[in-house]
Amino acid sequence: MKAIKLNAPGGVEELVYMETEIPNLQPGEVLVKTKAISINPVDVKSRQGKGFHGRIKDEKPIILGWDISGVVTASESDIFKIGDEVFGMVNFPGHGKAYAEYVTAPANQLALKPKNITHEAAAAATLVALTAWQVLVKNAQVQPGQKVLIHAASGGVGHFAVQIAKHLGAQVTGTSSAKNKDFVMNLGADHHIDYQNYNWDAQVDEYDFVLDAIGGDNFEQSIRITKAGGTVISIPSGLNDELTENASAKGVKGYFVLVQSNGEDMKQIASLLEKGIIKTHIAQVFSFEQMREAHLQQESGRTVGKIVVKV
Repeated sequence: MKAIKLNAPGGVEELVYMETEIPNLQPGEVLVKTKAISINPVDVKSRQGKGFHGRIKDEKPIILGWDISGVVTASESDIFKIGDEVFGMVNFPGHGKAYAEYVTAPANQLALKPKNITHEAAAAATLVALTAWQVLVKNAQVQPGQKVLIHAASGGVGHFAVQIAKHLGAQVTGTSSAKNKDFVMNLGADHHIDYQNYNWDAQVDEYDFVLDAIGGDNFEQSIRITKAGGTVISIPSGLNDELTENASAKGVKGYFVLVQSNGEDMKQIASLLEKGIIKTHIAQVFSFEQMREAHLQQESGRTVGKIVVKV
């Protein structure tokens, strides 16, 4: 089968095409013929030697990627049968090996793909949609009527977070550049903030929950605008004790959340997609042979929605 290995940490030239054997199944796993792959910032960071490269650097070959949608061609599980169309985030955090024609995955990390969406839309609604769901529903437990702020609302996680927060009944404010205001508002946001031209120091502490998808100084800024008793969750890593102590001193819960592969949560995402409650926005679709170009686009930091690679 065709696959793409990471030859060494570095630039996109280190993504090298190879022929390799179709992987063997273990009990509880299914073999998926990949139809579409989603690209995330963690893919880029791991390629560069950051992200999760340290977790998988001793495994050879290193095959990046975690988000897939495809068709089951063999099964060692009673959850899915041959011919089922499935999607999910595979072995995250760990070695997903998604940049390949065939991927083995624990069946309990996948869900049936809704029939009313494409493989491309399904692949794009995995890591980022799971992140938004796990943060908003399982961690922050957002309630109807709460005021929620979603940073980077036009991005991968952000555009799903806005839709899920609205589904939960929250009053949602999304941040983005001015040019993406209409996109954010069309997702269902009640209010928009242009982060490039906004005086955060003048913002009152009114939010019950803030999702920080940016990190760095943005986390401290998010603490300032959150009510006492509220919550700020960061999804980029890098929080330090000083920041969490600053949050605690104000009576705000502030912490980092890392998304986990979870088939039951994927079923919830599948249901929302099937009902049209959430929709994937795909910025660009690349071919498998254009993986390097897909990485460069993701690396630009200017993608609205998601980048998908068709296999």
